[in-house]
Amino acid sequence: MKIPVTFLGTAQAIPTKKRNHVSMLLSYGSENILIDCGEGTQKQLRIAKINPCKITTILITHWHGDHVLGLPGLFQTLALNGYNKKMKIYGPKGTKRFLKNFIHIFIPVLKFRAEVREVSGKFFETKDFEIHAQKLKHGKAPCNGYAFKERDKLRINKNKLKKLKISHEDKKKLIQLTQGKSIKIKGKTIKPKQLTYLQKGKKISFILDTKVCPNVKKLAKDSDLAIIEATYANTEKSLGSKYGHLTAEQAAKIAKQGKAKQLILTHISQRYEKNESILLKQAKKIFKNTKLANDFDKVEV
Repeated sequence: MKIPVTFLGTAQAIPTKKRNHVSMLLSYGSENILIDCGEGTQKQLRIAKINPCKITTILITHWHGDHVLGLPGLFQTLALNGYNKKMKIYGPKGTKRFLKNFIHIFIPVLKFRAEVREVSGKFFETKDFEIHAQKLKHGKAPCNGYAFKERDKLRINKNKLKKLKISHEDKKKLIQLTQGKSIKIKGKTIKPKQLTYLQKGKKISFILDTKVCPNVKKLAKDSDLAIIEATYANTEKSLGSKYGHLTAEQAAKIAKQGKAKQLILTHISQRYEKNESILLKQAKKIFKNTKLANDFDKVEV
């Protein structure tokens, strides 16, 4: 199954004419996971023809305004549209306090059910995937990066299946093979290893607003897709160090060292509005399979 990620906003702290504040949406089956919610995110959702009421989970990397100021408006829209799910809201240390303050100022009551947790390590899992959080270093602000990990799955080998000439009725038993169970067909026992293969689960990592630190490498390791901030070019490396941000070159090194398959750069400073290619060029020197995200880009992993 393909896993789509939609880039709703790709700017750093100051938006531009073509880049909104940062936000992304990962969809998997019935789960729609919003990563950060910068100012204007709900309008971006509308432009992308995504119903905000389909969001099931919100992951907050940290509570700086350019990553969360879209939350009050989104919450109001959900309430006005009769949102009837239990929203799962996860973030770093301080999330409960910050969210409570947000709600008190703007709404002042959250008019739908919500589960709010401050998370680290593995904090979310279903039969199909799990999500991990790692602490990052972004000045004094508690900050998380996230990794979405699809579980490995047993799949039926269709070529081997054809040779067995199994009846339509017996095919209903095949689901048990993908659950690791043996089945009997025409009196013969078939074990999972005879008719299945292991499909490796996909990993997507989200690394925003951080200095280089050990946990960025943990998040990026073996990612099918690493989404990493590239706020600065090499000439502003000292600013990145001062304010807790990565350069495009540093993002590329993280992806390469982590043996990621693909890198997408986001969280682009407005200073490069007329010369964004410099970021892509610097990253590609180190990691060839790099792309620069634009608002409304949609990638499938």
